[in-house]
Amino acid sequence: MSEKRVNRLFDISNIVLISLAVIVCIAPFIHIIAISFSSSRSIMSGKVTLFPMEITFEAYKRVFGDTSMLRSLAYTIFLTLLTTACSMLMTMMAAYPLAKSNLRWKSLFMLIIVITMFFSGGMIPEYLLIRDLGLINTTWSLVLPNLISPFYLIILITFFKGIPDSLEEAAEIDGSNHFRTLWSVILPLSSPVLATLSLFYAVNRWNGFQDTLMYITKPELYPLQLKLYQIVSNAQASDLLRSEGVGMFEVMPEGLKAASVIFATIPILLVYPWLQRYFVNGTMVGAVKG
Repeated sequence: MSEKRVNRLFDISNIVLISLAVIVCIAPFIHIIAISFSSSRSIMSGKVTLFPMEITFEAYKRVFGDTSMLRSLAYTIFLTLLTTACSMLMTMMAAYPLAKSNLRWKSLFMLIIVITMFFSGGMIPEYLLIRDLGLINTTWSLVLPNLISPFYLIILITFFKGIPDSLEEAAEIDGSNHFRTLWSVILPLSSPVLATLSLFYAVNRWNGFQDTLMYITKPELYPLQLKLYQIVSNAQASDLLRSEGVGMFEVMPEGLKAASVIFATIPILLVYPWLQRYFVNGTMVGAVKG
């Protein structure tokens, strides 16, 4: 078989496999969208697959009319921005000195960082620590425990190592200290990897669920994912329907769940296209330099 035919067969195989993977990933999401726009009668009959049946907007009216959902959305946006800013600040401040070859005890620090990627203190000790620090039912209980990701820190360290030392030496000759060199020289050259890691931190916080379930019991501090969990577990959906006096055939829990899932997903879908170009750029450069 000729090399040209082999390459063509390889390309076709890749296209088929990638297409199947895309279908597997997108089909459930399309199904959720179809359910969210379908009438209760169609949902109960099992007719809804990839296209909505008897289109209705009642589920979305209930979701957007629920002030607690809007409050959870606003709080989640605030929490995501705060966590991302704090995490990126600490990650940059830690990565810069660890990228230096002359840092004393650097190997020990890196060993400690790597160990945390494989071992943790456990869920119960972590909860007891947060409780003893008085952080239960506070925003900081969701920010501080996962402030720095060891994996993202290593990516940033690797990227910083790839920046020529001559740039820092020139800054030092001009009288710049380490902090000014970091903010004025290093960070402007690191925008692709910084944008990538910022988005990773933001998505992780946006999707965070376990820590909110453990540390938050006040309804006014419920992030969107915890609020969504309540709806999916039927308790909140039933309460919402009863409080609104809505009959089962006007909007049912399944449609409300689907609309809530779409509601929680929209902000991330709006952000991804703008920062998508940084993904391959930042992670690949941070992975191979140094």
